[in-house]
Amino acid sequence: MSSSATGQFDAWALPTSPFQFVFPVSRLALTGPDSLRVLHGQTTQALEGTPSGERRLSCCVTATARLLALVEVEASPAGALLLVTAGAGTEVRTALDRVLFPADRVRLGPLEELSWHGLVDPSGPGGGAGWGLPGRHWLLAPGEALPPALAPVPPLGAEGQEWLRLRQGIPAAPGEINGDCNPFELGLDHRVSLNKGCYLGQETLAKLQSRDGVKQFLRRWWAPAGVAVPQVGQALFAGDGARAAVVSSVLAGSVLAGSGQRPSCGLALVRRAWAELPELEGLQLSRPAATNH
Repeated sequence: MSSSATGQFDAWALPTSPFQFVFPVSRLALTGPDSLRVLHGQTTQALEGTPSGERRLSCCVTATARLLALVEVEASPAGALLLVTAGAGTEVRTALDRVLFPADRVRLGPLEELSWHGLVDPSGPGGGAGWGLPGRHWLLAPGEALPPALAPVPPLGAEGQEWLRLRQGIPAAPGEINGDCNPFELGLDHRVSLNKGCYLGQETLAKLQSRDGVKQFLRRWWAPAGVAVPQVGQALFAGDGARAAVVSSVLAGSVLAGSGQRPSCGLALVRRAWAELPELEGLQLSRPAATNH
């Protein structure tokens, strides 16, 4: 268990020693002079003119701006590298293949499955470990040896890694990537450009922002001892009986004095009117560490 400087329990305190986390990613190479132009029109970030070697965060969405995947685009001399960090890489590749015309000077390579190894270290560069965490990261192929800097660092277990995802507010299928949520609801505004011209989902995203149309926001929660732990899909109600939120992710845990175990925690989509409440039904709410609002 963790305590803040004031002596209060902190369910979201990071370990004090460096640690590593690992998650699967898919990488797709696009070759040809139109590679960035095509990705510019099919993802949410402004990409045309990106200098070679620079990487930009973006999203793949549907025509109605529902999130399909989190991606990172790196410009290369041959075209671009598309890294799918959340969501299904096969779906992203299929969607791109469908929109390519013979006149497009782009060729899609095979999908490459890799592992993202993040070394979380407070002394490292901000965001360098991934998921908005300080440190460094490596993309490794299956069976590839760990680099010397990473080999001696203990990895998080499955539960610890899921806790870290919840802490940061990183969306995952099926809880947050499910065809229902848009990037603004998930705090992914920094991955969206509204000034780059027409692209897939742009009209809906522009309307959501200009009309203040975002109806819910992602929040993390944890359950103190004695508070009932909700299930995925369960509605949460405000004190006046209004439906205020729906739970999207749950990680079971326990609060036992001195045990060092984490409490049950998760993510919820909280309706706008209640998004700044500190709690709902006894669950303690806060903004995830890697989201914009």
